[in-house]
Amino acid sequence: MKNITLQVEGMSCQHCVNSIESALKEIGAKGKVNLKQNLVDVSFDENQITIELIKETIENQGYDVV
Repeated sequence: MKNITLQVEGMSCQHCVNSIESALKEIGAKGKVNLKQNLVDVSFDENQITIELIKETIENQGYDVV
C-alpha cells in the first residue's frame, strides 16, 4: 500500500468529508480527511490505482486538489 497526502481546497463540513471518503472508497482507496488543515491522506494499491485517478475522483466531487 502506498500513502500520499493531498492538499484539497473547498472542504468545509462533514458532508465534504463523507463525499470525498465515500468516492475514494468506491475506487478502492482509503481516504481520511483533515478539515482543519485541508488535507486528505490516501492509502491505495499503486498497482491498481493511480494518483491521477485519486485526484480526478476528488475533483469530480467538486473540490480542488492543489
